[in-house]
Amino acid sequence: MFDIGDKVRCIDAMRPVGENPNAVPNWVKDKAEYTVRGFHNNDEIVVGMLLEEVKNPMVPIALINRFQEPAFATWRFKKTASAEVASEEDEDEMPAELRELIDGVTTGVAI
Repeated sequence: MFDIGDKVRCIDAMRPVGENPNAVPNWVKDKAEYTVRGFHNNDEIVVGMLLEEVKNPMVPIALINRFQEPAFATWRFKKTASAEVASEEDEDEMPAELRELIDGVTTGVAI
């Protein structure tokens, strides 16, 4: 859905009820654009997204029993049109032979 370097727009900046603002002092803003810098898998519980423009201090995360930078839920963001256009342009630069191979695999054709 999202990749490192994608441009995203915040569509939900509401802080979770009961969340301590001191633990996550830097928060996203509605309709602001950000750049994806990474992800936390969080032991496959929930994927969190890190942003270039928003950095926070490391905090203890009880659910996964470790310290890490708080990350934002991916559902808070939508990929911007500029990021979608860039993805399409990247696909166009792919050699035709590789595109055919990938298309064959995704359609279930044995190669």
